[in-house]
Amino acid sequence: MDSIIQGISTFRDTVFPGQRRMYERLVRDGQHPKALIIACADSRVAPEHITQAGPGELFVCRNAGNIVPPSSQVTGGVSSAIEYAVMALGVRDIVVCGHSDCGAMKGLTNPEALEAMPNVAAWLRHSHAADRIVHEAYPHDIDPASRLRALALENVVVQLANLRTHPSVAAGLARGRLRLHGWFFEIGTGDLLAYDGDQRRFAPFAEEGGMPVAEAPAPRVAAPDLAGTPPRGAGAASEGARALAAE
Repeated sequence: MDSIIQGISTFRDTVFPGQRRMYERLVRDGQHPKALIIACADSRVAPEHITQAGPGELFVCRNAGNIVPPSSQVTGGVSSAIEYAVMALGVRDIVVCGHSDCGAMKGLTNPEALEAMPNVAAWLRHSHAADRIVHEAYPHDIDPASRLRALALENVVVQLANLRTHPSVAAGLARGRLRLHGWFFEIGTGDLLAYDGDQRRFAPFAEEGGMPVAEAPAPRVAAPDLAGTPPRGAGAASEGARALAAE
């Protein structure tokens, strides 16, 4: 704890005085984050650090394995964060960010190691589809490190599919108000891969070429003959939600 306490003291005495006006503005105007990032709780993967974002710029939800439980199965912190980010804060981008050397994925491949951690084992059931994909769609003779990397990448794609089951996300996608992103952070090199939904593969991030997206904004309805003007306020934050966001 000594280094943490020292960090708090440095922030309070050295950093905060120079940023006081920014924090006062954030209190006065509320938060208006650019995106929701669902990332792993791994201490080596800090979304704010990777993106060099400042206070108020990202809404971040972290958990073991960057998992998004399907909407119908779990009501909890991740589901609440998604709903709040979309409906109250009005974010237009949602990122699921996985990473290399993921301990959660190691646990998924070695269930015996989780016998004393029943909560972790139960949580990782939301990644079983990724494990099955790797078992059945990849060569059986790939080395363990490559298999772990494939699992972590496939897990991002599976969690994106789970994300689409959440009502707020499904509605936002139908109205063309949301973009979904799948990222993979290589801890050892600092490289970032982004999932290209059209090509169905990950590609290196290149600033000059733009960021591939898992799902781009594209308004769609299954019954176009019935589609008219959406109800007033549909897809936008309600007065109550805006009030919560401003608090």
